[in-house]
Amino acid sequence: MTAGRRDPAPPADRASLLVTLLRKRAAAHNVGAEDLEAMLRDQIRWALPMAEPDETHAE
Repeated sequence: MTAGRRDPAPPADRASLLVTLLRKRAAAHNVGAEDLEAMLRDQIRWALPMAEPDETHAE
């Protein structure tokens, strides 16, 4: 009991991280926490998968 709560486990993959961030952003939006919502939007953009440019379509 003296140790308090355990830290949550890190997300297993990028999709799990995005789900968590999207839920937190929705909750922030619902309570009107604009600064928190903006911070979470930035984190969501960072966590989105980045596709490599397709070299076959390069002109």
